[in-house]
Amino acid sequence: MSGFQDSLDPEVTTLAICWRLARADGVTLGFTTHDRPLDIGGVRYASLPGMAPSAISTGDGLEVDTMEVAGALSADQVTAADLAAGRFDGAAVTIFMADWADPAAGTLPLARGTLGEVMRAVAGDGGSFTAELRGPTAVFDATAVETCSPECRAELGDARCRVDLAPLTVPATAGEGADGQLSVSATGGANFAGGRLRVLGGANAGLDVRIVDAGPGWILPFEPLPQPLAAGTRVELREGCDRRFATCRDRFANALNFRGEPHVPGGDLLTRFPGA
Repeated sequence: MSGFQDSLDPEVTTLAICWRLARADGVTLGFTTHDRPLDIGGVRYASLPGMAPSAISTGDGLEVDTMEVAGALSADQVTAADLAAGRFDGAAVTIFMADWADPAAGTLPLARGTLGEVMRAVAGDGGSFTAELRGPTAVFDATAVETCSPECRAELGDARCRVDLAPLTVPATAGEGADGQLSVSATGGANFAGGRLRVLGGANAGLDVRIVDAGPGWILPFEPLPQPLAAGTRVELREGCDRRFATCRDRFANALNFRGEPHVPGGDLLTRFPGA
């Protein structure tokens, strides 16, 4: 901030607003309102003068701070196809000011958070979009209290489950199948049900979808991929878990980390004793 102060002092400033978007698939994009690209912190901020934020306000309370960013779709950076595919959902966003005359002078942080709902105002690649930026306090909207459940509440391989995902993840090739299914070259059958499919090549590269059902040589994704999957496309398949205690104990040998209450009587207990 001290180095940036010199950029704020003159009566005529050379300031530009910059956005840094870090998507969940590992892609980082930068945009700036300046009429030329800026290189800041190892990231090239593409010139996008049509991208403008709403008023930015901050406070020390626990209210959810939100703002909106509006702009025009760019064929090279923010495309309608990528928005429809969900590539920008949940992206980490940082908004700051920079001196375009001296980008090395430092930056002035304005806002940060995650990208929420993205709405396209006009269909097609030539349309416009409005994106909601949810501030850090948005996490207080989430329900933190867990309910008693006979099934595990952890995700396979997360910090609570602790199952090593490396031996459960296999490379394969895939292509379009019948009835929404995808044909895959990997073996594993039903073990992939509840797992994940990550596309490594082609038009859908970087997308990650849940597998709802699987069998020998095929899988059924939770939702269709945005673009048809060409035969022989490289993918990565990860096995899933049905969250039952028996599966955790027998298949993964992970009963000690089971995050559920399989032995607590539930409402179905009365059905075990007819006439009671």
